[in-house]
Amino acid sequence: MDIMHGDLRRNGSNQSVPSRHGWIDMEALSPLADQSIMPGEWSVGLCDCFGDLHTCCLTLWCPCVTFGRTAEIVDRGSTSCCMSGTLYYLLSTIGWQWLYGCAKRSSMRSQYSLRESPCMDCCVHFWCGPCALCQEYTELQKRGFHMAKGISSPPHLPTV
Repeated sequence: MDIMHGDLRRNGSNQSVPSRHGWIDMEALSPLADQSIMPGEWSVGLCDCFGDLHTCCLTLWCPCVTFGRTAEIVDRGSTSCCMSGTLYYLLSTIGWQWLYGCAKRSSMRSQYSLRESPCMDCCVHFWCGPCALCQEYTELQKRGFHMAKGISSPPHLPTV
């Protein structure tokens, strides 16, 4: 693999897509970092927020950061953490952030073939928003993403 100055494009591969951080090898986004994760199953439960106190505290005090980081990865870099987090915050001022959270959760579930559980995505974000954010954030961590670095550091790719 030829990687120069953060360029993640493979020579001769048509599986790379551009993002705001350079090229992302979409084949590398598929493998799971934690091989114990079963397709269709979430790696953590909706109410397992306290399993990772860092994520729990981040979500409790700064849910827009948790959401922004997750959204950037789910959107594969087409939206930034800052843009998604800001929109989430603005929607929260009128109580509609759950709609945005619902849309991102649905996108994430379809990308990783996860079950819609324990109920519909919109119900999860409406009734258990912070728990849903923790679950989504932790799911991406277990799949090998470094959440603070976002999409610029996809799993299983060397960084320069």
